[in-house]
Amino acid sequence: MELLGLDRIEAAAAALAPVIRRTPVVASRVLSERAGTEVRLKCENLQRTGSFKPRGAYFRIANLPAEDRARGVVAASAGNHAQGVAWAAASLGIRSTVFMPVGASLPKLVATKAYGAEVRQVGETIDDSLDAALDFAERTGATLIHPFDHADIVAGQATVALEIIEQMPEVGTVIVPTGGGGLLAGIAIALHHVAPHVRVVGVQAAEAAAWPDSLAAGKPVRVARMSTMADGIAVGLPGEVPFAHVAAHVPAVVTVDEDALSKALLLCLERAKLIVEPAGAAAVAALMSCEPTELGLQGPVCAILSGGNIDPMMLTRIIGHGLGAAGRYLAVRVTISDRPGALSGLLAVVGKTGASVVDVVHSRTGGWLAVDEVEVSLTLETRGPTHRDDVLAALENSGYAVRVED
Repeated sequence: MELLGLDRIEAAAAALAPVIRRTPVVASRVLSERAGTEVRLKCENLQRTGSFKPRGAYFRIANLPAEDRARGVVAASAGNHAQGVAWAAASLGIRSTVFMPVGASLPKLVATKAYGAEVRQVGETIDDSLDAALDFAERTGATLIHPFDHADIVAGQATVALEIIEQMPEVGTVIVPTGGGGLLAGIAIALHHVAPHVRVVGVQAAEAAAWPDSLAAGKPVRVARMSTMADGIAVGLPGEVPFAHVAAHVPAVVTVDEDALSKALLLCLERAKLIVEPAGAAAVAALMSCEPTELGLQGPVCAILSGGNIDPMMLTRIIGHGLGAAGRYLAVRVTISDRPGALSGLLAVVGKTGASVVDVVHSRTGGWLAVDEVEVSLTLETRGPTHRDDVLAALENSGYAVRVED
């Protein structure tokens, strides 16, 4: 497969310049300390529609001939590509239909409709929705705007790299959240042309990681199962077009677990004051959980925040998960005797540790409890892993049997 030339990427940059935001690059002291070199964040979460996706979608649709534009476009997406296609099509005066999984985030669903697309919900995964979109395209003549597997999509996403080089010319490593591979491929090929010394590293959610096996096999290989909060990069099969570019120019694709993703999201919120979705925080998760030698870092580093479209309800759950993973949130069940003063005695032990009580539930109804026992569920705020361990030790040393909740 012929790889993209710089001329096509520059054509994408010229087409996008009037309509796409030049997103900022911001410094991160905490990540710089962790990596041992300067780290900056490329904030594509602040792009139009909340992710990098409009870059590729707009360039792809803008290149359609008039007869194809008249038949409209169709897409499949969990949300970010959906919004990108809806916005791009509306900007160009073209009708769009978007297929989304049944469990797609409500804010992404509402936003896609608000940008002007007709939305149809089909299947449980992006792949199910993509099958439905392909069938729709065959029946109606609409042009499928693939989320990642087209040269124009890759060229549009490649413009992120051109901005990075202008904003951070000394960059040594770029870390990229990776699903189907369009963004990773675009950044890799753009940097190959304009700054071949820059190292590019892809990051996948460990529970939806098709790229490591695919690169090892020398061809796209479908992952057996996916179960991750990072729905934006939960893609079962890498695209042929991205694969050719990634295989040629990306030396490493690493994976991060769910705890790392939630802690990364929390760090972006607390320290960078940026709302980022789990997929968008994958590069930060890699910097927080992988050793610099595993990433092969050569500084300075640019980590891409690829999207910020997150359901507030999910954000609440992930913040709780992130606090727990960071040792700042502790939920326990403790059995105590059913006598006056027993609960206050338990809380006194907790109080001496300096932990803050968020919630207390006092129950006598558990079938495993003796007639003179009650179970107390405590939710506590702690100051980190060491303090969390100190709280547990204090309870156990006071004679309490403690069960830690996940």
